[in-house]
Amino acid sequence: MSESPLTTVFVYGTLMPGERNAHIAAQGGSFSARPAALPGHRLLHLWPEAYPAVVPGDGGDVVRGFALTYTPADWPVALSFLDELEGIDEAPPLYTRQQVTLTLEDGKKVPAWVYLYAVLERLNRPGVLPVPGGDWTAIPDRSRTRESDR
Repeated sequence: MSESPLTTVFVYGTLMPGERNAHIAAQGGSFSARPAALPGHRLLHLWPEAYPAVVPGDGGDVVRGFALTYTPADWPVALSFLDELEGIDEAPPLYTRQQVTLTLEDGKKVPAWVYLYAVLERLNRPGVLPVPGGDWTAIPDRSRTRESDR
């Protein structure tokens, strides 16, 4: 018997329900969305890009977002849309997809994929803002500045 593929992805920014790229997550097919937290990671807001970046943090850091769980049949389509938006095939990649463990609201731990920011030299330039509390929706000006932005 083969193991089912991991079909949950943690979203923490523009892909969250109600945010500007939520429609891209929906293009992938049917999914359930559950509030979740990613411990041990830091959330940053990049400006003027107006999108978030998650990087490894310390034990006290946490990022808040949603666990999107797709049906196994829809997962390959969803993954294609998600990977394209996150630029994992760009050279160099904008984000990398890594497996992590999330904590759901009820305290249950679940495995998931997350997109971690990969352009580390960008983090040394101006316009990198730590997000207190790890909740990107707390950023007042997270609007896209140009149509080409993610």
